[in-house]
Amino acid sequence: MFSKIMVPVDLAHADRLNRALQMASDLAHLYKAEVVFVGVTTSQPSSVAHNPKEFAAKLDSFATEQAAIHSITALGHAVVSHDPAVDLEATLLKACDDIGAGLIVMASHVPGVRDYLFHAHGGRVAEKAPVSVLVVRES
Repeated sequence: MFSKIMVPVDLAHADRLNRALQMASDLAHLYKAEVVFVGVTTSQPSSVAHNPKEFAAKLDSFATEQAAIHSITALGHAVVSHDPAVDLEATLLKACDDIGAGLIVMASHVPGVRDYLFHAHGGRVAEKAPVSVLVVRES
């Protein structure tokens, strides 16, 4: 049913993605699908990397590590955004189209008061995506 699964990841918070990573792995095994980890960065230095090239290398390393841990086929797809805080959803939706994903599996968090004023990224991606989106709540 799905041949390519997109998993948006924030490398600064990779330790909080366990449930989403496991779900993506389980679905990849079920459908014999490739997993593409999509990371969004800026051209400016960040806490994760000094530049987009270094960020892409770290994302590729993360994908290789996840492939080994979960026995899946995986790769990284780094995307540069001028302002991820503003255009993250649009950037992820374009990445989905660019890689030809048939499913997006993304992590979310337990909603709080702030989420009633400002919607979470997962909800906005699910609302606008041309493919199925599985939002996995991380505890």
